[in-house]
Amino acid sequence: MENNQIPDINVLIKRRYEELDEIKKLGALPFAYSFDVTANSAEIKSKFVDGEEYNVSIAGRIMAIRRMGKASFAHIQDHAGKIQIYLRKDDVGAEYDIFKLLDIGDLVGVSGYVFKTKTGETSIHTKSITLLAKSLKPIPIAKEVTDENGNKVIFDQFADKELRYRQRYVDLIVNPDVRDVFIKRSKIITAIRRILDTAGYLEVETPVLQPQYGGASARPFITKHNALDMTLYLRIADELYLKRLIVGGFNGVYEISKDFRNEGMDKTHNPEFTMLELYVPFKDYEWMMGFVENMVADISRTISNTTELQFGEHTINFNPPWQRVSMVDSIKEKTGLDILTATYEELRDAAKKHEADVAGGESRGKLIDLLFEVTVQDTLIQPTFVYEYPIETSPLAKKHKTKPGMVERFEAFVAGKELCNAFSELNDPIDQRERFEEQVKDREKGDDEAQQMDEDFLRALEYGMPPTAGLGIGIDRLVMMLTNQTSIRDVLLFPQMKPEK
Repeated sequence: MENNQIPDINVLIKRRYEELDEIKKLGALPFAYSFDVTANSAEIKSKFVDGEEYNVSIAGRIMAIRRMGKASFAHIQDHAGKIQIYLRKDDVGAEYDIFKLLDIGDLVGVSGYVFKTKTGETSIHTKSITLLAKSLKPIPIAKEVTDENGNKVIFDQFADKELRYRQRYVDLIVNPDVRDVFIKRSKIITAIRRILDTAGYLEVETPVLQPQYGGASARPFITKHNALDMTLYLRIADELYLKRLIVGGFNGVYEISKDFRNEGMDKTHNPEFTMLELYVPFKDYEWMMGFVENMVADISRTISNTTELQFGEHTINFNPPWQRVSMVDSIKEKTGLDILTATYEELRDAAKKHEADVAGGESRGKLIDLLFEVTVQDTLIQPTFVYEYPIETSPLAKKHKTKPGMVERFEAFVAGKELCNAFSELNDPIDQRERFEEQVKDREKGDDEAQQMDEDFLRALEYGMPPTAGLGIGIDRLVMMLTNQTSIRDVLLFPQMKPEK
């Protein structure tokens, strides 16, 4: 393609500023204060009946222009879609002179009546057009150019992933399917609240800035409160505060919140993320399995009218009941090793044999976790509850009723990715103190993700917490799975990015 076929971006911007000056000279406001909108593009198309009078006022962004002397066509885009407008100089008068100075990307308000063109396209016959905001940067609408060999070449396409994440505002303008993902995200969160509120559980708020972090194994972000001259941490989880409320007597509490973990970034991790945490007294982890599978199936039906959805290369069926497998049995099936009776050396050797990332010094529980990750996790495609976890990796879960060294915990996996984590919550303050002490020892050995001793939480438990089922669901991952997005950045409006060069 010849270089002169691609317009110089600086020339386009210069032209738009010149148009801005001309608009001002004509006495028009290039950045309006308000506009009375009576309908959107989707409503107009669905409600209009040919032959009936239908007057509308609509606002949107110009996405295409076709000028023909004293008449023109344009397509404008609002939050609901696109619609064609038709303008004649005889109808809009001096406003047509303003229209001649408009570009793709400019925001306009249009008033007129709806009609169908000869080709059957629902359109608006414009009686008045108002400039609402002049776009001073050209929008990267994809254009096709045919080269000398007859091949079609696309340029100005806003497809660079990093640029789309940095300039999400442009991404939303030119890629309407992106907007659909975030509309579904909002509906998913609304559905979660509906389900939990209907069940009688109370939505609460707990501190984001905490004098002591806990409830998960992760590195925190650290800040300082100047007035109190004290170190504070951005929360890594809500768990310990929410369980304090169960001690206080609530009949189930939940929080949908932003949590923060000072960790690396990949396709399923962002340092700032959204969690649902739920705690229900007098229940256990087996009850929570049924609650989770029914809730996710309900959400899936709400946003897609089905429980069978595509996720990457897999068709996932969220319809209950989900598969249930024991971590003990699943590892034994893949490796022949019984993790309940295996020695430390046998676990370490098995992990190395299956190419787990064994650095040395891992606890017994960590080796079991690594062995599960490399031999079992990627095989769990359909929604699956994996239950029974090693006590060393679950310092807040109750010991298993019958299996020493294990706890009553499950995680749900979909397409080889973790969706949620749940326990029969540990409510024995003596056992909890011992677990915290073990975590403190791990920190002293260099594990900076091990949990801290939390004396106030232990004091709360000493007043008595009823048997409780607890749940944590990563909202971002749930949205990924229900909208067929394979990267967490595609379900976050503004994902964390490296500094812009």
